Amino acid sequence: MTISTLEDLNVRGRTVLLRVDINSPIDRTTGKINDDNRLNMSLPTIADLAEAGARVVIIAHQGDTLDYHNLVSLREHAGILSEKLDRNVAFIDDVAGPAARAAVQALGDGDILLLENLRILTEEVSTFESAVKLTPSEMTKTYLVRNLAPLVDVYVNDAFAAAHRNAPSMVAFQELLPTAGGRLLVDEVTALSGVSSNPNRPCVFLLGGLKISDAFSMMDKVLADGTADRILTTGITANIMLIARGVDLGGPTTAFISDRSLDAFIPRATVLLEVYGDRIEVPTDLAYDDDGERREVAVADLPVDHLLIDVGRETVAAYEAVIEEAATLFVNGPAGVYESAAGEYGTRSLWEAVAAADGYSVIGGGDTVASARRFVDPDDIGFISTGGGALIRFLSGQPLPLIEAMEKAAARDT
Repeated sequence: MTISTLEDLNVRGRTVLLRVDINSPIDRTTGKINDDNRLNMSLPTIADLAEAGARVVIIAHQGDTLDYHNLVSLREHAGILSEKLDRNVAFIDDVAGPAARAAVQALGDGDILLLENLRILTEEVSTFESAVKLTPSEMTKTYLVRNLAPLVDVYVNDAFAAAHRNAPSMVAFQELLPTAGGRLLVDEVTALSGVSSNPNRPCVFLLGGLKISDAFSMMDKVLADGTADRILTTGITANIMLIARGVDLGGPTTAFISDRSLDAFIPRATVLLEVYGDRIEVPTDLAYDDDGERREVAVADLPVDHLLIDVGRETVAAYEAVIEEAATLFVNGPAGVYESAAGEYGTRSLWEAVAAADGYSVIGGGDTVASARRFVDPDDIGFISTGGGALIRFLSGQPLPLIEAMEKAAARDT
């Protein structure tokens, strides 16, 4: 992929519009940010631009119509960024109206301004994207772009986590302005391309979690194109694979799967096992919670009248051996119900194995990162992606609107 970088731009004395993803979880009780990871990841690009003498205008979103409790002002974000950067990040309660435009025009070299939440604009919410199909060229006529583009000299995007969004702030400014990827965006694309395009061998995918559509999207791609040498399945993904093999898991687990319509993935699992069964590992034992006590059962001894919540020790030991030998590791999804004492063993043990492995590890996804931070030092992971949906689509070979827009701009500017 060809994306221009900050080194391709001269930003001193120029006004840079910087799109970041600092969308953060909000505590429902306090209304305050309770995880600043994405804010931390945005710091290098902001600092580099300001220190280079750019006039930095930051645009970002927070929440959406689908998670309305998170749709709050970015005022707190500005305060946190100011503290972490040790320099003032001004904030204005306007996105692209007269007050915002005046504030942009008043910036001096090295100044930083954060505009209000993009999602206040109808053009930027996900429901607008799905209901009104606009091309990037058509988006140049939206309120946001036509008001801000004439005031800035350069557009920089550092919002990989939103790369799957076809919104004006993500894909339209590239049509009009010199464009570059920020530090995080370039790092994300480089790390994930290393996994998907030319990984060191053996390349092992460890897939679990509850959102199994992600796992199956990736498996279809990475098995077909030979990216993954082995796939280790855990969580609901493993349970679906076992059902596809004809294993009766028991009433509670079967009901859990069917009630969520996850049994729709059984036919796909059957095909994957028929075609790539020698590269897909499934658990040989599982665990359940028996009135607060962890119990393990061999797959051969199933079904059980309890909800299965984790992989067993025999499975963990087998997977640890594969992880230890891997040159490249990609992890998405915890192995079980890691929040409970009875269900944490598999997730904790496998994370410890990944952290200790010599191979290069890449992880991503909300629950994945949260479980990793719970059990290991994040510094022991090769790369932690900020992406969720964008990450899955990238590794599944699906086009990302942001990447397409950045490549188009790079080809034009070269």
